[in-house]
Amino acid sequence: MKRDYPRLSEPLQIKGVTFRNRMVSAPLGATDITAEGSPGPRTQGFYEARARGGAAAVTVSELVVHPETDGSQMLKLSLETSGQLAAFTFVADAIKRHGAIPGIELSHSGQYAGTYMVDKKSKKMLGQFGPSDGVRPDGLPVTALNKEQISSIAAAYAEKAALAKRVGFGMVMVHAGHSWLLNQFLSPYFNKRTDEYGGSLKNRLRMTREVLASVRSAVGEYFPIELRLSGSELFNGGYDLAEGVRIAEELEELVDIIHVSAGSYQFGFTTTHPSMFKPHGLNVHMAAEIKKHVKIPVATVGALSDPQKMENIIAAGQADIVAMGRALLADPEIPNKIMANRGADVIKCLRCFVCMAERPVTQTRRCAINPLIGREIEGLTVPVTNAGKKVLVAGGGIAGMKAAVTAALRGHRVTLAEKSAALGGILNTERAVPFKMAMYELGLSYARACEQAGVQILLHTRVDAAFVDEFAPDALIIAVGSTPIKPPLQGIDSPTAVSVNTLYLEGAALGSEVVVLGGGLTGCECALHLSQTGKTVHLVEMRGEPAPDANIRHRPILLAELSAAGIDMRLNTSGLEITKEGLRVRDAEGNEQLIKGDNVVYAVGQTSRSDDVNTLRDGAPWVRVIGDAVRPANITTAIYEAYHAGLDIM
Repeated sequence: MKRDYPRLSEPLQIKGVTFRNRMVSAPLGATDITAEGSPGPRTQGFYEARARGGAAAVTVSELVVHPETDGSQMLKLSLETSGQLAAFTFVADAIKRHGAIPGIELSHSGQYAGTYMVDKKSKKMLGQFGPSDGVRPDGLPVTALNKEQISSIAAAYAEKAALAKRVGFGMVMVHAGHSWLLNQFLSPYFNKRTDEYGGSLKNRLRMTREVLASVRSAVGEYFPIELRLSGSELFNGGYDLAEGVRIAEELEELVDIIHVSAGSYQFGFTTTHPSMFKPHGLNVHMAAEIKKHVKIPVATVGALSDPQKMENIIAAGQADIVAMGRALLADPEIPNKIMANRGADVIKCLRCFVCMAERPVTQTRRCAINPLIGREIEGLTVPVTNAGKKVLVAGGGIAGMKAAVTAALRGHRVTLAEKSAALGGILNTERAVPFKMAMYELGLSYARACEQAGVQILLHTRVDAAFVDEFAPDALIIAVGSTPIKPPLQGIDSPTAVSVNTLYLEGAALGSEVVVLGGGLTGCECALHLSQTGKTVHLVEMRGEPAPDANIRHRPILLAELSAAGIDMRLNTSGLEITKEGLRVRDAEGNEQLIKGDNVVYAVGQTSRSDDVNTLRDGAPWVRVIGDAVRPANITTAIYEAYHAGLDIM
């Protein structure tokens, strides 16, 4: 077979262990963790999905090695709790049975203990330990580890590695990046010790060397050890890439793979986990530089999901392995698709941070575009029915397409009717915004999936009661979406005013100075986009905070981008009238003023097409309303509702 991506598909031998390709699942935090720190059944299904998807290795994250100095709500493996060995064994088995190598990340958070705890009060009651005495940014005191504690922690790494091997894991990853404990010892910013564990690079390396030697003694020579390292800490006072290279050179004799990430928990979140505002593959250059100086395999990670880009990385010798985290949440089948020359079918991650936002809020894993994340044990495949119902889906946005594909895979005869000239719905507006291009591409991916599933597609077709009566479906899914809210302002119909949807779809010409009315997520992203095109932008929001509808991970990143762009933000300010000169507004004190602008772009929200929904509710024996047609929400809700609507047709 001639492969489209031969270098990505090539096996790799490490210490007698065969990696079936060059694509691995980067450490992803577990879903349901018991009070004792054991993986629950949903966690088993979560990791198994990535193994079934074709990844060469799947790394379970994070295993706390020393709970005495790192209390947190993460995995803990010991002989003290009955049933723990079995729980971890089942996870390793679930990964192995699909041909992947099960790995587990050995971790110590150091002074950032309790990072993922929902109960912040309990978090403050934890002991925070690090290389040196100090105070965390949130005010919690940090106590320097003494030498006895350091020795105990090194021994704990060995103990946990031995137990991981015992229960069936085929490799371990030692986490020494992202400002976790070993990184804290490596970092001149965190490590202010004056003994043999601080000062020179040799001394700062000492604890990590002791840990790695201890792990090797526990697992033996022919058991791969992967070292996760920040190539650079990327902040003033931390180490840079040149020193990251020296760290890798000093440690390579003790490990078998160097997994090069970047940044730190405290300062570099959006580089460690590149946001939609950052380039794809932002950190590859760090892996490429380290690879020039070491002889062992190097892995790269960070916003990688495009098959050709990943193939080029391996082919150019920038890395030996590509690790994917969020990408394999969005599409766990990426490796299988690449191996089968189906790169065009890859569903790419939106980098929206829904997956990371849910962890601190609800302790669950979710994905905006994959409704199975965290629910894998409920079934990874769509069950086929022999009923073969006649199904009509009204509306070709993301919800309609997802429902149509799911129903077709069930075995139903599905027709999808869309009133416009193209599928995609509101996702088509994202084509105009470079940092939202993945949203637009998602619509294209689902349109292709509809065709592949055998869905009959009718464009330029408005579904009304007469159409439904003539079609006579057994089941009707109403996914007619929403429409932009038009604020009742004087001058709203003037040539200088335009809705954000119309702006994106039709490309209205704007002057050099623009007022954006509406500071929710859509308005904020519009303001940022216009600023990036060179416009002077004023953002007006009637509430006291911008983008309250953004998730807790994306929102601070977006606000930082708005601040860096120098956008004039007016909060607690209401629009009154659109004039030729701009937007007349009233602030919280009741003062009125004119904000000058050549155009006013309004982005004050969407409203469901309720009238259309109501005319169709009695159109079939089985009817389901989904997505924005129910209530304007978000893509996560729309896809989840759509998937289950497609499943529910019996």
